[in-house]
Amino acid sequence: MPGKFKPSRGRLNGTGPVAVVDIGSNSVRLVIYERKARTPTMLFNEKLLAGLGRGVAATGRLADESVGLALGELARFKALIDHTGCQELYIVATAAARDAANGAEFVHEVERSLDAPVRILDGSEEAYYSALGVIAGFWQPRGIVGDMGGGSLELVEIADKAPKQGATFPLGGLRLSEEADGKIAKAQKLTEAALKGFDWPDLVPGERTFYAVGGTWRSLGRLHLFQNNYPLHVMHNYEIAADEAIEFCRKIAVPNLEGIEMAEVVSKQRRSLVPIGAVVLEQVLTSMKAERLVFSATGVREGLLHEKLSAAMQAHDPVIEAARELCTLRARSPEHAEELIGWTDKLFRELGIEETANETRLRHAACLLSDIGWRAHPDYRGEQSLNIISNASFVGLDHASRAYLAAAVFYRHQGLREGDLSPVIRELFTDRLRIRAKVLGATLRVASLLSASIAGLLPKVGIDKAGETLSLKLGTELASLDGDRLRKRANQLGKVIKVDVEVTAG
Repeated sequence: MPGKFKPSRGRLNGTGPVAVVDIGSNSVRLVIYERKARTPTMLFNEKLLAGLGRGVAATGRLADESVGLALGELARFKALIDHTGCQELYIVATAAARDAANGAEFVHEVERSLDAPVRILDGSEEAYYSALGVIAGFWQPRGIVGDMGGGSLELVEIADKAPKQGATFPLGGLRLSEEADGKIAKAQKLTEAALKGFDWPDLVPGERTFYAVGGTWRSLGRLHLFQNNYPLHVMHNYEIAADEAIEFCRKIAVPNLEGIEMAEVVSKQRRSLVPIGAVVLEQVLTSMKAERLVFSATGVREGLLHEKLSAAMQAHDPVIEAARELCTLRARSPEHAEELIGWTDKLFRELGIEETANETRLRHAACLLSDIGWRAHPDYRGEQSLNIISNASFVGLDHASRAYLAAAVFYRHQGLREGDLSPVIRELFTDRLRIRAKVLGATLRVASLLSASIAGLLPKVGIDKAGETLSLKLGTELASLDGDRLRKRANQLGKVIKVDVEVTAG
């Protein structure tokens, strides 16, 4: 075997790679994360649809063929785990392994192959970690998390940064498909019967959000996304109004998605399961009187890692931490980005710009991301920054907020002409965030000329507003920084914020 991979940590600190092997009823997956962090970054991600849960409902056993496929893939996983130098390995198994008569025998073989213990999660633990994964991947989520695997469905309410008591149901995609003999009408009856006695939480209006976890539901969301020509192909935090989602589920509840437009965007292995997932999702959304459906790319694996963090790290804002990490790795001066946060805080206060808590955190994140494209050719710094931000594996923000971050940094590099901005980003905006992105972009353009994007100077620039004039005060110490180009950018800022902006020196 090759020698162990020694990851270059760059300017980051951490524990080194951490691996999670997730043995589900449908898929067997390895994810290697760069390090323990509030927003862990994937180094490697691979899955095999082994179908361990196929046939368990009828025979009570894991099929020999599926076991062979899984163990073969796990041998490959072990080689990759060793090669990448993982410092920690967590292995979890869910419904198929816990329900099958030969599950214990299979788990023993897994432990022998990977040389590490397997944790078999019961239904309540699976619900708990799925919910904790959503808490890790969203900013202050409230509602109900549903994790549909191959063998079971877990439902759990989340509120106040903690999961509540969860419940598990025999409504996994493989299991329900087999028990219904692939018939949609029978699957609907079995779903109604299984959920009939569930005591749905009494959620207040505004908190009736359903967070959908699991590959089958993400495939369903992907189909909706492509059918509607949605401009951003990022599933995490993709949102659909509940009534629209219910109608969509009814439309695609067709065996193997036969005749469904753009069914080809769903992998062949998932096409028989997506209609079953639609049956379950429709019933859940209707029963809980949902207002919106949101898809989550985070679940049990991320929940496991989130639990390992300190309480202080868990409380950190995931967007700020992800932005800070990118800043550390890519910016000329990460310290300057931190100074931008304080400087724009003061400028926005002086201007009397009111912000929600979410808008403030987004502005702070944009400051941290403002210089991540500096190594590109000057003509492409804005475009490169926009592409990185709009497609990054950020969690903790919706798509409109992602567009705001991308646009603000684009404006900072490329100028304030709105026609130059990607139509993809313009389509995702709310009007309020569009205006604020331009205000911040104009502000960052002034700051970059004042400081050359290097720390130590910007805090010395005073900000004062008197009447309809905003003064940027260089004083005697910084008077030599005054110049025509700086004054032009200050004038551009003034046009955006609709006040006169002057540069004073001496």
